Amino acid sequence: MLVPSFRDTPAEALATAQEAERLGIDGVFVYDHLWPPGQPDRPAIAPFPVLGAIATTTSTVWLGTLVARVGIIPDDFLVAEFAALAALAPQRVVAALGTGDDLSFGENLAFGVPAGTAEDRRKSAGACARALISLGLDVWIGGVSRRTTALAEEVGAIPNLWQASPESVAAQAARSEVTWAGMARRDTGGVADASAIAAQSRPLVEAGASWLVFGWPVDLPELAAAARLIRSG
Repeated sequence: MLVPSFRDTPAEALATAQEAERLGIDGVFVYDHLWPPGQPDRPAIAPFPVLGAIATTTSTVWLGTLVARVGIIPDDFLVAEFAALAALAPQRVVAALGTGDDLSFGENLAFGVPAGTAEDRRKSAGACARALISLGLDVWIGGVSRRTTALAEEVGAIPNLWQASPESVAAQAARSEVTWAGMARRDTGGVADASAIAAQSRPLVEAGASWLVFGWPVDLPELAAAARLIRSG
């Protein structure tokens, strides 16, 4: 699950990660944005300081980015940040990378960071992925375009599909391991309870997704209960 990082302070993100671990949720993730998509007047906490703090205040939960965008900082620096995080939390880091999209390019423009071409960004993502895999990290590459998923397959990373259908997950699972990320569907009362989350999750798991990562907000006890329902069959 993604922790709440579009905040002025990391306090809620840290508390959420600790509660997630207590409830038996497998992993916690942090967005990599300079502001919430489409809301430049709101704050966004950088992912690696938050993940470093989570690493030192938890012991079993996996932690990672969803996704760390290439091109915001030099590739070598990005790899070094993941390496430092892995030193704090050995064997429980997911290095999820992304190339950015139309929703994030405004952030590049505002901060004077050239986005580069799609091919340049894919090249950087591939180079970072190879370096991180050589360090023994689990690496995901986020994206739904065939070129991006093909890149993940080529370098030995795992495609992560945002808000993908079970059919899309199954198609990717026929070629490689695949993970899924998205928002929990809510009922007419605006609540995603355990049964609703399980009903959404089951077809994705059956289609072959090895991880499901739900975006914030999501009710932690209900998410944990949904995971138990899925595992119990």
